[in-house]
Amino acid sequence: MGGISLNRHMPMLGLQYSGSIAPMYFLNRPIYAQLILCCFIGAGSSAFAIAPVDSEPVVDSKVPLMGETERWSIHGQATYMLQQRNNFNSPYAGQNSLLNKSASPADSYSLSATAFIGTRLWQGAEVYWNGEMFQGSPFDGHLTGVGGVYNGELQKGAYPNPVFYTARAFLRQTIGLGGGQEHIAGEANQLAGNLDKNRLVLSYGKIATLDYFDDNAYSHDPRTQFQNASIFSMGAYGYAADTKGYTYGAVAEWYQANYILKAARLALPTIPNTAQLDYSLSKDYSNQVELTRTHAINGRAGAVRGLFFQQRAFMGTYQNALNLAQQTNTTPPNITNVRQASTNTWGYGFNFDQALSQDIGIFGRWSWNPGAAETQTLDISKSLSGGVSVKGASWSRPYDTLGVGFAVNGISSAQISYLQDGGMTTFIGDGKLSYKPEQVLETYYSAQAYKELFISLNYQRIANPAYNAARGPVNIIGVRAHVSI
Repeated sequence: MGGISLNRHMPMLGLQYSGSIAPMYFLNRPIYAQLILCCFIGAGSSAFAIAPVDSEPVVDSKVPLMGETERWSIHGQATYMLQQRNNFNSPYAGQNSLLNKSASPADSYSLSATAFIGTRLWQGAEVYWNGEMFQGSPFDGHLTGVGGVYNGELQKGAYPNPVFYTARAFLRQTIGLGGGQEHIAGEANQLAGNLDKNRLVLSYGKIATLDYFDDNAYSHDPRTQFQNASIFSMGAYGYAADTKGYTYGAVAEWYQANYILKAARLALPTIPNTAQLDYSLSKDYSNQVELTRTHAINGRAGAVRGLFFQQRAFMGTYQNALNLAQQTNTTPPNITNVRQASTNTWGYGFNFDQALSQDIGIFGRWSWNPGAAETQTLDISKSLSGGVSVKGASWSRPYDTLGVGFAVNGISSAQISYLQDGGMTTFIGDGKLSYKPEQVLETYYSAQAYKELFISLNYQRIANPAYNAARGPVNIIGVRAHVSI
């Protein structure tokens, strides 16, 4: 297709593989980490490459047009993340609070492994299937207590034992519209080949929303870049996803010169934040439109994006929950008691990335939604984030990356009142609330340990977790191992 970036909840870009790597004995918790990571270790045929931050995207590759055209491809990735938190100020806690280290196990982990298989069918047509394994658990066994989730790999549930499922299964049809041709490099869910620069790309099936929308060169993939969900994605973007981070639907992409226009209708869960999707795409669904303009400033690549989304689903609103509690003289209010079919919400966001030099790039995002209805993704109704990414060439580590990012997240006045009265959402609720915007600082260093194996150290500081000034700040340290072929 040219331009797709892989993401699971949230994303998953990977490196191409050549050669072999040694066993990774450091992954001793859980034992499956050794086994799953090693299943992707073996001989491969693709060339290994990581481009500097201002290099041309793969669609503008210098590979001549007679370059390789793949008929089929097999890729894989495995990622292990381990995080620990400190003790923090916590005068009280509620049902959905992030708990102190002394009150609950202090660590959170995730392990994922994905196989990406694709082949060509007829002219312009490709089909892909992704099988995935996941195992892991958030802090306290529940993905609660923060607006900006600290590990974008975590799913909406704890899985102490491995679960296996189809992550993606979709058909892609590309229709050439002229404008000359460019070579598209092969990677996960992308067959190498030559495509018209101007083209229409249609995709249908089981996908991940962030594979297509809210892309960013420096902050889009929790497996290789920033891990906090309000930094690697638009915090207030209520993108469609089931409990494992995937959805179903149709996406259209129009590439014309320096512009990319995308539109999609995607399935939402029949009940918010559950596994069952509405496959009819007529009752519970999400629409989104995004316009991207790519450019170069002093020869340095950049892009700006504008996104609008709309959701229609079986959801409750905070004001209706407050009204019902007042009418019935019951406390606390409960949003699940006022869910109605065909409840609408919407929002928008802006996103940019810009290379400043051969090794330095910056990024930023702003997103907003009215915050009237319960969330389908994150408990965030307004978010500002940004940061910088630096490659390690200046210290003789060209494949290493240092990243520093921040996010400031907020919620609506209706949700504030709901939480102050003791209400709970799927993800947050301390029983009462002293409101302040949630503030996230994250830094990571990703080091090439051996060929395609990258080890990252990560630090996050979350002030006013779940918008409560009476709690925190929370300090989270983590280590990540990622390999792809």
